[in-house]
Amino acid sequence: AKRDGGMALPRQTVALLKAACEMAKAMPADAIVVLTETDLDWDAVHRILSDHKYLIAAENKAVAQKLRGMPAFASAVLEINPEKMPTQERLSLALLKAIAIEKLLPGSDVIVVYNGISVDDPDFPERIDSLSVLHLSEHLERMTAQDLRKLDTQVPLDTLRLVVDLAMEIGREGREGHPVGTILVVGDTRKVLSMSRPINFNPFRGYSKAERDLRDRRVREQIKDLAQLDGAILIGRDGIAVAACLYLDVPTDGINLSKGLGSRHWAAAGISRKTNAIALCVSQSSGTVRLFQNGELALHIEPLARPHVWQPFRLETQENDSVPTPAVP
Repeated sequence: AKRDGGMALPRQTVALLKAACEMAKAMPADAIVVLTETDLDWDAVHRILSDHKYLIAAENKAVAQKLRGMPAFASAVLEINPEKMPTQERLSLALLKAIAIEKLLPGSDVIVVYNGISVDDPDFPERIDSLSVLHLSEHLERMTAQDLRKLDTQVPLDTLRLVVDLAMEIGREGREGHPVGTILVVGDTRKVLSMSRPINFNPFRGYSKAERDLRDRRVREQIKDLAQLDGAILIGRDGIAVAACLYLDVPTDGINLSKGLGSRHWAAAGISRKTNAIALCVSQSSGTVRLFQNGELALHIEPLARPHVWQPFRLETQENDSVPTPAVP
């Protein structure tokens, strides 16, 4: 067997694809995802998988273009970044892309067929060698936790995870049917307060720590309401809400952000640069959550269940940041 898409599939690939079909039927699974680095005999792939929903993640642009021209695969292609990266990262990107364009739901169960073992021999045709069962709700949860562990921060992981989850909910759900944009700042509270001033009264003043603890679902729901107001929300490294409606009075010189990001993002980047705090900015237009550390974008999370999730690249040029922030140089 050869890699040429017109030749027969290697026996190992055929066996794995058939095994994926059996598992998808037995579980049952919502879809079969094929992650390939090379061209295949796509007619043979379709014959094997045709009784199941399937998606093809092609990191080779030529292969992706070829598949789009084939009626059986045109709507099943997931084009991912061709840059070299570990297999698990490529797989995660493919699954996120599938969810983002609503080919999969965040809670889907999928069978993934892919090349899990790197082989440098160019004459070796067996590129697909592995099969995995993934429950996306658990897989995406582990992904986020793994990303957060990479951050070198004074904020405990459990607090950071709690605030990230809250930001994702705000981005995904909005409030009362309307999209909401806000800034959540975590940690280094004294310095953050020294570099900010209240826009309005502090809604947390006078309440006990227990009544301001983000671990309480009622507190998180109250913060979602407060996110509709102008200004940032400050949360301590212990997960206790400290203040809201804060104007972040920080310089933004020396910070480089993508074009189209509004002043809310610049303020979040600025406060993370001048303090040891982590700042999360929820985009009002797209619901995307961006985590800033040391003035730089450290983590980018898409609102997986929001209907227009893959529109941010167009919409963010119209970002409407209502919070007063320093002028961008």
